[in-house]
Amino acid sequence: MTDRRGARIVRAEVREAPVDVAELAAAVEDRAAGAVVTFDGRVRDHDAGRGVKGIAYSAHPSAGEVVARIAAEAAARPGLRALAVVHRYGELGVGQTALAVAVSADHRGPAFEAVHDIVEEIKRRLPVWKRQFFDDGSAEWSNIA
Repeated sequence: MTDRRGARIVRAEVREAPVDVAELAAAVEDRAAGAVVTFDGRVRDHDAGRGVKGIAYSAHPSAGEVVARIAAEAAARPGLRALAVVHRYGELGVGQTALAVAVSADHRGPAFEAVHDIVEEIKRRLPVWKRQFFDDGSAEWSNIA
């Protein structure tokens, strides 16, 4: 049974260094968990019909605190064992991981729900902005209020 203090938060950070989703999955493993669910959000080679060469993410200084709050909120859910969430900043190429989430839980349902909700909260609340670089040489900012 999960400790009343909630799931272990293995990692909750915004960083420039690459992230390995398999490493996060291994870090959240727990002998009592019946499921480990991951999300690997990668830079794709297109957006709205345009070819993408890469993305540059900029993060507000509070971004790490926001990720930590989102992780703590998720960790309080019943049935979760451990979780990790990492969002990158800096320049990323096509195929590189921008957002990684791993959750272990007693059962698959709560694990899938937690991963889904963490990703949605990151997209909604994290003060990170992206500048996409397109194949035609143009660039465009998004996620700017």
